[in-house]
Amino acid sequence: MSTFAGIPAAFFPAFLAGMRVNFEIAGIALLLGIAGGMLLAAARYWGSVAGMAAGLAVGLMRAAPTFVVMFFLLNATPPGIVSPVMIVALSLVPYAAAYVADGGLDALRAFHAGSHLAAFLILPNIARAFFVLVMSSSAGAAIGVHEGIAIILQQAQKMPSTGGTLMLFAIGIVCFGIPLQTGFVAVRLLHRQLSRIAEHDPRRTLSAATGLSR
Repeated sequence: MSTFAGIPAAFFPAFLAGMRVNFEIAGIALLLGIAGGMLLAAARYWGSVAGMAAGLAVGLMRAAPTFVVMFFLLNATPPGIVSPVMIVALSLVPYAAAYVADGGLDALRAFHAGSHLAAFLILPNIARAFFVLVMSSSAGAAIGVHEGIAIILQQAQKMPSTGGTLMLFAIGIVCFGIPLQTGFVAVRLLHRQLSRIAEHDPRRTLSAATGLSR
C-alpha cells in the first residue's frame, strides 16, 4: 500500500521512530555536556593551573570535528561494547561541553556579581544547544544509526521516480524544520524576556553601583 507520490505507508512510522533517535542522541549528549561543561566552567572561574588546563581543554573540544571524533570512537571501542547511538552521542559531547563551559563561565560571573537573573540566561542557551545537537545527530547515518536522515536516505534509494524522491526529502525538511524552528523561536523569546528582566534587576544595579564606589 502506497501513499502520495509512491511513498510507502510504512515509511512514516519508521521515520518518526528515527526522529526519536535524533532527539535521544541530542538528550544524552547534552546531559553529559552539562555535567562536564559546568565542571570546566567552575575550574575556569576559580582560575589557577586547573583553570588554565580547563581553558585549553575547552578550546580543543570546541575545535574537535564531530565526524573525526565519531569515527575515532567507532574504531577505538571494542565491537558490541558501546552502541552506535551512544557513539554518536559521545562524539557530540565535546561540542556540548565546550558550549556549556562558555555559558557556564558567564553565568558564574553574573551570579557572583549579584545579577542572579542574568545567570539564568544560560538556560535558553542550553536549550538552543539541544536543537543544534538534534541537527548534528544526523551524522549517525554515516555509521548505520537508524535516525531520521538515515531512514530518508534508505527510502530515497527505493523511490521509483524523481518526483517521489523530492517529495520524500520535502517531508524530511518539514518534519525536522517545524519543531526545530519552533524551538529556536521559543528560545529566542525566552532569552529576550530574561534579558529584559535582568536589566531591571535591582540587585544588578546595586552590584554595579558597589563596583563603581570601589
